[in-house]
This record gives sequence, C-alpha cells and structure tokens, in this order.
Amino acid sequence: MQVQLPLQIGTRVDCRWRDGEYYTARVVERRLLDGSEVHEYYVHYLKFNRRMDEWVKLENLNLNTVDVADIEGPDNKGSKKRRAGDELEDEHHGDFDPNELRQHEEFTKVKNVDKIELGRYELETWYFSPLPPEYNNCKCLYFAEYDLAFFKTRDEMIRHLRKCKLQHPPGDEIYRNNTSRNLTSEQVDGKKEKQYCQNLCYLAKLFLDHKTLYYDVDLFLFYVLCENDERGSHIVGYFSKEKCSEEGYNLACILTLPSYQRKGYGKFLIAMSYELSKIEGKVGTPERPLSDLGNVSYRGYWTRELLKVLQVREGSVSIKELSDITAIKTDDIISTLQHLNLIQYQKGQHVICAAPSVIDRTLKAAGSPGLEVDPSKIVWTPYSAEAEYRQFRN
Repeated sequence: MQVQLPLQIGTRVDCRWRDGEYYTARVVERRLLDGSEVHEYYVHYLKFNRRMDEWVKLENLNLNTVDVADIEGPDNKGSKKRRAGDELEDEHHGDFDPNELRQHEEFTKVKNVDKIELGRYELETWYFSPLPPEYNNCKCLYFAEYDLAFFKTRDEMIRHLRKCKLQHPPGDEIYRNNTSRNLTSEQVDGKKEKQYCQNLCYLAKLFLDHKTLYYDVDLFLFYVLCENDERGSHIVGYFSKEKCSEEGYNLACILTLPSYQRKGYGKFLIAMSYELSKIEGKVGTPERPLSDLGNVSYRGYWTRELLKVLQVREGSVSIKELSDITAIKTDDIISTLQHLNLIQYQKGQHVICAAPSVIDRTLKAAGSPGLEVDPSKIVWTPYSAEAEYRQFRN
C-alpha cells in the first residue's frame, strides 16, 4: 500500500516507544519541524495513559502498519472502531459525561509544555495546562519554588528568586511534625493569595487529567504539604477544599508531585482532609467524580479507618456511629462495606456482618496507611464566612 505523507490526523500506526518496542498509536496532531518541510507527529499510544502522549519524528513510525480507516470526520466524534478501541483512554476519568469527556480531550489533546523545573527537580509533564497563550509550546517552564511564579528561561527565574523573600508557601502553618520527615502544611486562602493559588492550579494541571481547567480560587482553601530543610519549605503536594460546600465535600482536588510519589504523601493528604473534618465536627467526602485511581486510594483509606474501629469495638455498631467516629459519609461507609462483603440489608436496615478473623484478614490485605497524620500536631480553626465578613467590614 502506498502511504501518503504527511499522515492525516486520526491515522493509526505502530510507533517506537522509549523502551524500543512498537505500540499502536493514533496521530493526534502534526506540525512542521523548524525550517523544513518534514512533519513530526503528536501520538497517543492506545493502551497507555494519556500522560505518555508525545511528539515523535517520522523515523519512529512503522509505515507498513498505517491504518487510515479510523480517521475522524468533521464532526470530531470518530468512528465506532475508535471508540471501542480507545476505552482505556477513559480509565482515569471515572464517570465523566461522555460528551464532556470528548470535548475535554479535544481541547487538551496536545501537551503545551514538555517539562518543568521546580527546585532541584526536572519533571516531564503529563497533560495540558491552560496557561496564558504566551507559554504554549514551551520546551521547559521554570517555576520559582516558593511563590510558584513561572518563566520561560532559567535566567528570568533566577532574577526573580533574588527578589523573592519567601521560603515557604504564603499561608498559615497548620501542621508541623519535626519527627517525621520534617513536614509542614500551610493553609493558603485563594482570596488572599490569588496569584500563588492560580500558579498552583497551573502547575497541578500539568500532572492531572481533569475536565476542570480553571478554578475560581477565591472560593477555595489550599493545603500545601512541604518537606523542610535549611533552604526552606519544598512543596510535596496539596489538596484544595471549598470554603463552604453545600454538598459536604472536604476535598476538591489533590496532587502529589511526581518527584514525591510512592512515599505515602497521597494517603497523608487524604487523611489530613478527614482530620480537618473531625475538627469541624462534620462528615466529609471527596468531590465527585473520582478517577479510578482516586476510587482505589479512597477505598483503601475508608477500609483501613472503618476496620480499625470495628476491630476494637465490642458489641453492635451502627453506620451512623461509624460516621460520627471517622467523619466518613454514610454513603461511603455503606459502599465500602458492601465492596468488602461485610454488610447486609436486612429488614429495612443495613447490618454489619463481620467476624473478628475476617476483619483482621481484610485489614491486613488493605495495606499500609502510609505516612500517618498526627492529629495532636494540627493547629487549625475552621473557616468562618461570618468572621471573614466582620474582618472585611472592619
């Protein structure tokens, strides 16, 4: 078969990945290399997460495998074959609406920044971020570590750092534990520190594939987790939380930076969100929809917390009592225990049915809680809209 170049958007072709093996990919976009008539192609590997998408040169493509039967039409919906073959693209989008998901993927289909430099780490980006247009197609974006201002060149960043006096996020410290990796957590108000919080959202979006691209940061509090040393506080990750959530959400967005993943920080941030709910005297739940990975993380946390209570509790315990003790929403408790086959619906009510040996075995299988929060180290006052209004009036 005669292959016509340049390849059209939507073409499927086997592409050589970083391990030297070939995998089926779809051409998402194309562009001319600087000063030439040769194209390079932005491809999505069909069995990989979208964070693996990348620009490749023609020599990386096996043109003998070109399949043009799947090219998208002008309505941008693609063929049945494409939708059936690309189901793995949706694995981290939970139960997002299919139409919204297609629009989201179209808008964010090409990463606009290849990598970032943050502190002592250089990180390859995973996804598109809605940065100002002048930062599009940036090979490397340089983030100042403490205020998260970003620049196109390292020299610009260094000049900025000479003027920046910050050595930690611009908020109120609510947690410090010098005995465990020397951690602190700062609460940053999106209304008071708007620029910092917007920069944090831009940074986070480079590593999160959400349909939400922009936050009205005024309405959120950001809890930034840092490791500390003699040079200052180095951001590890964060979660955000609505100041006033009618739905009872205690977490809106969560991220552990890739350089700090697999160290228990994600579990720590989830646990911290519930410790704050306990101080508020409210039950909490994360904002929906959850990704599949988010579901796994939360299911693990809920399992460990609920079984720890059941393990030491003598006599019967109600779902409401479990919720009061753990600050976990009753719906999340029921779905978790149903998933574990530890609850039955009898005579119009849910009944927990779990022998001590089953609880012990299930708790062991749930894995480690990771880096644990010490509640005695939290110094925090819940947000009060009335108090903020009085301060504004004064």
